[in-house]
Amino acid sequence: MIPKQKTVFVCQKCGSHHSKWLGQCATCKEWNSIKERIFVKSDAFEGGRIAGNSQVIPIQEVRAEVDQRLSTGDAEFDTVLGGGIVPGSVILLGGEPGIGKSTLSLQLGLRSPQYKTLYISGEESFSQIKLRADRLGIAETTQCFLVSQTHIQSILHTLKEAKPHLVIIDSIQTLYDADLEAASGSISQIRHCALALVRFAKEHGVPMVVIGHITKDGAIAGPKVLEHMVDVVLQFEGNTNYDFRLLRTTKNRYGSVAALGIFRMESQGLIPVSNPSQILMGSDHAIGSSVGSAMEGTRPLLVETQALVSHAVYGTPQRSTTGFDARRLNMILAVMEKKLQLKLGARDVFINIAGGFQIKDPGLDLAIAVSIFSSFKNVEVPQKVSFCGELGLSGEVRPVHRIDQRIMEAKKMGLTSVYISHFQNLGGKDFGIELVALKTIDELPAVFR
Repeated sequence: MIPKQKTVFVCQKCGSHHSKWLGQCATCKEWNSIKERIFVKSDAFEGGRIAGNSQVIPIQEVRAEVDQRLSTGDAEFDTVLGGGIVPGSVILLGGEPGIGKSTLSLQLGLRSPQYKTLYISGEESFSQIKLRADRLGIAETTQCFLVSQTHIQSILHTLKEAKPHLVIIDSIQTLYDADLEAASGSISQIRHCALALVRFAKEHGVPMVVIGHITKDGAIAGPKVLEHMVDVVLQFEGNTNYDFRLLRTTKNRYGSVAALGIFRMESQGLIPVSNPSQILMGSDHAIGSSVGSAMEGTRPLLVETQALVSHAVYGTPQRSTTGFDARRLNMILAVMEKKLQLKLGARDVFINIAGGFQIKDPGLDLAIAVSIFSSFKNVEVPQKVSFCGELGLSGEVRPVHRIDQRIMEAKKMGLTSVYISHFQNLGGKDFGIELVALKTIDELPAVFR
């Protein structure tokens, strides 16, 4: 039977379907974003029977095959993935422009000599990639091959002919299918090309690393279904003014989403950082500076929190934070002003987390409060001490999760004392380091005596 054709109108912004053309999308309110699309449909139900048979298997008879993971040669990257790349998996890597997505992906191809890697670039020429590869260092045994192509059908044909062990796509927003009228980077093109890549990866067992752009809000550009289609979603983030980069997992079908990888951008590329606390703690603890214990995923970090409290010169007090939530700072200041009788309402308060990291762990509240008190009173914080606790609205120091790892990290870094919540359940363990318990923030001045 001749396939049926159906004409629909699709919004290139949000992907919603309409029965007729409209100047403004009724879903996302975007103007001039609706394009005509022609779908070809075949009858799935003919003559009282279903065309094609679906196999039904009892779950007890299904054999769960555990494929051996592919090591990338990068310990941090393998840790984030849960032990390496699973054959046939599709990994979506997102991040801001210039953060190092292409550098990280090219390193995977250059530093995995045991695998044949196909690097498909739709944004850079061969010479540009070669310049970056020379900077990263090309080993004699490297099996990295370059392809400059954006047509999805040509890419799939090349993959079938080359038969690589690993495929890197840079980026999904540059791919297009000539059968679709939409421009490359549109909702329909991204969804169609991503589906074709996922099907190829599953059918041939070839893992893929797909680079994706992000919007100004930090979300991966394209339809949300793109993140549902892939197996792993990685977010590469950091401040371009600093050397450190964080590789977070927001989705992982083959492992935990709590893993975190830390890299340092150098001239030779992205270097894994095995002990970031040693760099982030700093050497000298000046007035207004303290060491806080935070958790990034399953990884404990000792970071230096800096505070500056000064008189408000311009009349209206300023509240500025770098690497810390400004709304949480306002809460901490309100609690300190009420419980400690500090006149912070007429002072400018500036908070900085050293290293350029964005810390969201509430366990850093106590360290922030100590730094503010130190700067306000102009007194030094005791040496070799870290602080770990969440502040409640009534001034109580609340317990935090994974306290064991935080304390052991402080001990490993040579600290002598850790200030924690009085209500923290330690299970009777002896950590070999002094633990000082605080019930409320009213006991904070005793820290400086």
